[in-house]
Amino acid sequence: MIKHFLSAADLTREQAEALLARAQALKTEWHAGGHADMPLRGKTLALVFEKPSLRTRVAFEAGMTQLGGHGSYLSANDIDMGGRESVPDVAHNLSRWVQVIAARVFRHTTVAELARHASVPVINALCDREHPCQALADMLTLRERFGRLQGLRLAYLGDGNNVCHSLLLLGATLGVNVSVACPPDYRPDAEIVAQAERLAAESDATIAISSAPAEAVGGADAVYTDVWASMGQEHEAARRRPVFQPYQMNAALMAEARAGALAMHCLPAHRGEEITAEVIDGPSSVVFDQAENRLHVQKALILTLLGL
Repeated sequence: MIKHFLSAADLTREQAEALLARAQALKTEWHAGGHADMPLRGKTLALVFEKPSLRTRVAFEAGMTQLGGHGSYLSANDIDMGGRESVPDVAHNLSRWVQVIAARVFRHTTVAELARHASVPVINALCDREHPCQALADMLTLRERFGRLQGLRLAYLGDGNNVCHSLLLLGATLGVNVSVACPPDYRPDAEIVAQAERLAAESDATIAISSAPAEAVGGADAVYTDVWASMGQEHEAARRRPVFQPYQMNAALMAEARAGALAMHCLPAHRGEEITAEVIDGPSSVVFDQAENRLHVQKALILTLLGL
């Protein structure tokens, strides 16, 4: 059993598959009427957020409530980690009061430092390096739609960012062939690509990185994109827009994928920029399935980390 969940690569294939199966069972149970046993009764999750959030915050808070627990939200104004209070002091204090910490931070070093000093499980709820909870939801969505993950081809277009990193790592772990197309100056981190390639070799999958969107999308079962300028990069948006325009997910590019290929986005989306309204609002879109599945994978993750 893992102590913390800081990276999509923290899970072995067996652990990831078990977690996804548990998330599916929790989803089925919830849609059938709820969770009668309330396994998190009396337990609290601290949500330490340096960045704003819709899906991550609500999915964690709702998940805790549905399982009988409570989520306590702490914004940057409440804590000011590294300013008003040091990260180790935050970790030590929270460990005396709560059973789990989920941290949405600017730098990966912050969530890693929290985990080093906390005596309770720490979940990476997003940082500059990864977004592993999102990748879990994405893999659950693919598993629901195709009934398998091994051998699927997932194409990712745009910025080689935190979402791209976690998709590479978790996809490779679970046997998904991941092809990424990014502008040359915005490719994913070379160390993460190398790590994904090692994981892919173990799962009989492939990793491909290029600058050619049509090549990446060719034959894909699902096509995925994210905003061209993430939180904290808004000042770069105007400069990035013309660079990323050839990577827009539109009908013409989707036609290069397999017939019926899924359109995926982690949200929030900028319709008309990285993805057209025709695609994101069309019949192939599973973006709101991905959003819902954040709830179920995060419930499964908390239960797993607590050994329940």
